[in-house]
Order: sequence, then C-alpha cells, then structure tokens
Amino acid sequence: MKTLRIRIKDKHAKALDAMARDVNMVWNFINELSLKHTLRTGKFFSAYDLNQYTTGATKEGLNLHSQTVQAINEEYATRRKQFRKRRLRWRVSKGPKKSLGWIPFKAVGIAYKNGQIRYAGHHFSLWDSYELSQYTLKTGSFSQDARGRWYVNLCAVPKVKLAHQLSLFDGSVGIDLGLKDFVATSDGAVIEAQQFYRDLEPKLAVAQRGNKKARVKAIHAKIANRRNDFHHKLSTRLVNSYGAIFVGNVSASGLAKTRMAKSVLDAGWSAFRIMLQYKGDCAGVWFEEVSEAYSTQTCSSCCCLPPERPKGIAGLGIREWTCSECGTNHHRDVNAAKNILAAGHRRLAVGIPVLTAQAAAIG
Repeated sequence: MKTLRIRIKDKHAKALDAMARDVNMVWNFINELSLKHTLRTGKFFSAYDLNQYTTGATKEGLNLHSQTVQAINEEYATRRKQFRKRRLRWRVSKGPKKSLGWIPFKAVGIAYKNGQIRYAGHHFSLWDSYELSQYTLKTGSFSQDARGRWYVNLCAVPKVKLAHQLSLFDGSVGIDLGLKDFVATSDGAVIEAQQFYRDLEPKLAVAQRGNKKARVKAIHAKIANRRNDFHHKLSTRLVNSYGAIFVGNVSASGLAKTRMAKSVLDAGWSAFRIMLQYKGDCAGVWFEEVSEAYSTQTCSSCCCLPPERPKGIAGLGIREWTCSECGTNHHRDVNAAKNILAAGHRRLAVGIPVLTAQAAAIG
C-alpha cells in the first residue's frame, strides 16, 4: 500500500473551505459532548458512542458524506485516548488562529474518474501525477497547507503488483547521517549537507520584521520543498543502486534539544529515513536501522577502540584519524558507515536461518 499526496486545483478551494467548516463544527460538537459526559461519569466516549449522537447529521444540512462524520468520531476518540485529556483543542474556522482545513473520508465515500475525485456530490480536479486509475483507493483525507492550497491524501493499492527479487548482500551499503556531511556511505561517497533553512534565513527575517505573512509562508514552503526535493532524489538514487541499505539510528529528537537543534531540524534525518524505508519496500530493497553506538570510534579495519579515536563533543571537529593498532587512516563518517554496514550484516546473519546456515557452511 502507498500513501499518495496530490494537489487539488485552486478553483475548488471555496467548496473545500465550506466543507472544512462543517468538519470543524462536528469536531467541536463531539468535543463539548464528550467533555460533559466525562465530567458526569468519569468515562470517555468511544467512537461507537459518538456515532449514536451524530447519526443523521448529514441529512440536516451538513455538506459531508456520512462516512466522513464517522471518520471524525474515530479520529477524535483515538486522539483523546492517546493524550488522555478531558477535551481536545477546538477547531477554529476563522480568524488569526484558524485551523488548517481537514476533511477525512473512507473508501466508500470517494471515486476517481477522468482525472477527478468525486466526493459528496462534488468533482475535484487535480494534477494526477500518479495516474490514480492504476490504484485501488482506500481511506484518506483532504488537507490544507498554510498557504491555503488543498491536497488529497490517499492510501492506495496498485492494481498490478510487481514481484521483486531481493538479493541480500549484493550491493549492500551502510549510511552514516550527519550535519556537515549529510550522507557518508560505506563505499566512500560523501554528500555534503545542504543549508535549506539557513540559505533563506535572511529573507525570512526581513519578511517577518515587515509582518508580511503571505511572504513568510511562501518562504517556509520553499524551504520545505527544497528539502523534500533533495531527500527524494537522494533516496531514489540509493534505492536504485543497492539491494540492502543499513542506516544508523541517530536520534534526531534527542539532538533537537541541544544547541545543534536548528541544523538537526534543517537536515531532516527522520523524513529521509522514512523515504528510504517505503521506497525500499516498493522496490524490494532490504532496509534496516541499526545501532550506531561507537561506530565513529571503532576502527572498521581491526574493530578495536584505539586511544587516538575521536571522542565525545570535543571530537566532533576531528574529520580524519589514524588507528594506532593497524595504521589505517579513516575518514570519520565513512568509517562510521562501514561499521554500520557490518552491524547490519551481523543482524541479518543472526535473524535469517538461511544466512546463518550459509555462514556456518563457509566457516
């Protein structure tokens, strides 16, 4: 199954805005209703309970599909249970704190034909870059970005499934993610990190000081688009080049709490790993996140921890070092990528009986 995000043409924004207001009204109604029930009984409403109170709502003037109302109830019940709050945030339909538009739906509520999505009596034209006629559409939603542009997000299953032959250890690669060098591979390739946010930071500051809200949103969108473009091109190239990809499990959320937060968030490690994972699944490429503990400090040639190795924060500036045990000269990040590749191979050999038997036979 794939998740597709396709932009809807701007001429439909007015109709979608009206539907989003109806969604907000349903959300706020069940939010208030659930709060009163919790205060009275001390229990949470389930999605089934909420469905009993919203049955027939679409017959009273709501311009929504009945399955959308049920989807709102299910989402509300899920989030309320997740956050364990008596009530969630209200959805605002106008003003400076307006909530971004959101219209969930189920498979029965939509249909695709001739480049259009039919929903609740409306036909929405879109830029169909994925050729949706080749997919079976499942659940999804319409969503709005900060600039008021609308998209349809779809869980879709290809009608024609392609069989992929996975060849383990045939062209496998280890990847070390960093800030100075975004990617270093075990093959010795080093790709320098791009400054998506910092390059446009001066222009963003000027727009913010001038209180030009539309310009600020446009710059933020440009930053995100540049980052996504870089991630997509690089992840596609890696997936098309290797049969197995192993990536270090560097914690982006942990480093985002340090003084390196701006650079970490600008790099977008987590989004890049997600791209590698789902593209690998589609292409039949093995993807695995492995522990990168001591991957920088361990010599990839003799597997020792020499005294001259780069250590801690003070060692971040050391880009190259020589192992005192075997005399091998290492590029810091390439050495880490080689250790990540070795860790990935060890995990596969332990977890897959066929490989374990092959290793025993070779030994």
